[in-house]
Amino acid sequence: MFPTIEAEVDEKGHIRPKEPVMLPPGSRVLVTVLGSDGSEPALLSEAALASDWERPEEEAAWSHLPRV
Repeated sequence: MFPTIEAEVDEKGHIRPKEPVMLPPGSRVLVTVLGSDGSEPALLSEAALASDWERPEEEAAWSHLPRV
């Protein structure tokens, strides 16, 4: 599983993680630039979908798949 790290860009254009991150030298990263107002539709819908995904019926329906 790849971790998602929230960061902000400072006034000099440097990417600053919001929490400390320890990565080994040579680590590769991907950066996704979100809108500055934080209103990305996929992120906004996550909480609404989570309430549906976490129902007992959903857990039962997907229980045959291995957890990663």
